[in-house]
Amino acid sequence: MILTGFLVKAQNEVDALRYSRITFGGTARYMAMSGAFGALGADFSTLSSNPAGIGLYKKSELSFTPSFYVGKTASDYNGTSSSDSKFNFNISNVGIIFTSKPGGKSSIVKNFQVAIGLNRLNNFNNRMMIEGVNDKNSIIDTYVDDANGIYYKDIEQNKDGLYGYDLNLAWWTYLIDTIAGTNNTYVGAIAPGESKLQTKQLTSWGSMNEFVLTLGANIGDRLYLGGTFGFPYIRYFQESLYSETDLNNDIYDFRKMRLYEDLRTRGSGFNMKFGMIVRATDWLRIGGAIHSPTWYNNMTDDWYSELSSEFDNNDNYFKRSPYGTYNYDLETPWRAIGSVSFIIKQFALISADYEYVDYSKARLRGRGYSSYDFYDENAAIRNKYTTAHNIRVGTEIRYDHFAFRGGYAIYGSPFTSGINDGEINYFTGGVGYREKHFFVDLAYVRSVSNEDYYLYGSENVSVDPVKNKLISNNFLITIGFRY
Repeated sequence: MILTGFLVKAQNEVDALRYSRITFGGTARYMAMSGAFGALGADFSTLSSNPAGIGLYKKSELSFTPSFYVGKTASDYNGTSSSDSKFNFNISNVGIIFTSKPGGKSSIVKNFQVAIGLNRLNNFNNRMMIEGVNDKNSIIDTYVDDANGIYYKDIEQNKDGLYGYDLNLAWWTYLIDTIAGTNNTYVGAIAPGESKLQTKQLTSWGSMNEFVLTLGANIGDRLYLGGTFGFPYIRYFQESLYSETDLNNDIYDFRKMRLYEDLRTRGSGFNMKFGMIVRATDWLRIGGAIHSPTWYNNMTDDWYSELSSEFDNNDNYFKRSPYGTYNYDLETPWRAIGSVSFIIKQFALISADYEYVDYSKARLRGRGYSSYDFYDENAAIRNKYTTAHNIRVGTEIRYDHFAFRGGYAIYGSPFTSGINDGEINYFTGGVGYREKHFFVDLAYVRSVSNEDYYLYGSENVSVDPVKNKLISNNFLITIGFRY
């Protein structure tokens, strides 16, 4: 199936999920307890989850959280195992909270709060190495499948810019050609059933961060309210190098092909979050929050690709695509969060969050009357994705000025049954030291997930999945001051 150029590869259901699926991020204390702060509050990170948490502040606070992140992917493709990793230093949180007392001791409103800062919502740093032998099909078969029925001159001349990022490259590198006597039926440079080594190196980097402006109030030390205006921004970059090689020199007149693809995505958006926390008793707090969709109204993709081929007669061919750019909009799903926490005097606490999000509600949208309608991509979103149930549980034990923390979170699979796995498990822990005007916290977060990855595919060509195990390790330190 051919869409307008790179649209089939860039703006699709995969991208909608990538930017709709956020994780917990921010301060080290928040991360060490797996983000289970919906009913606890008094942490800057809650401004991106349950903004009512700001209502528990009675002093102003400044916090800063640098982070060291390692993303690793272990892959198994047709019985061959490989792995690779990528490191990243980043800022997980920086923010300041101001508090004020509007009236005297008899006032029902005990405190007002205003906050501004940044929380990290996602980290895209990863590196994947895939390698394996395939004797069933080739990526060239997808070019043949997509090209069949198209007049060869249209592909050769890249008519209307439709074929400049795949079929035109395959044509000019002699990986596809028409069958003799036809002008719209094609054959590939590799015959079906030939054995070849397939490899792919994929590197991604970037992040999703959110600037927050939050207002909160403490009503009678029993009800805490908060609202956040969120301004998330996306920076996603991906490079991939795919190759097929004739290892045994038994493929007629074919030696090697290499496909390089480069994608750069930038965007920013707006959302609103509202929350409340009820201090039912001195030992029980109940919280709830709702998040509007994020409206990304200025998403931009830039991309290009290169294809080269080598043949047994020492002929070599190379073709580079035009540089493409496309502007579009993305709307992510609504979210709802329910929370409960148990406070055991000044000694310990246990907290839990439940989050509901339906990823099938994400939508890609074009701009203007004559823009692309994304009908097929949005249909794929509705068919492939479903409701996910995310659960976060955390605990903290205090001893004098020290605190010891741990947590676990499970983010349910966004995929409909049988399509993929996608469930993510988080294991967290940390320690902290707090005095009246200063605190420092350390945290470690490990995530583990399994997900199938497909090197290529078309309407009539399917490849065996790559079995990927994705592991991330995140180390954080928060330094904060209260005044």
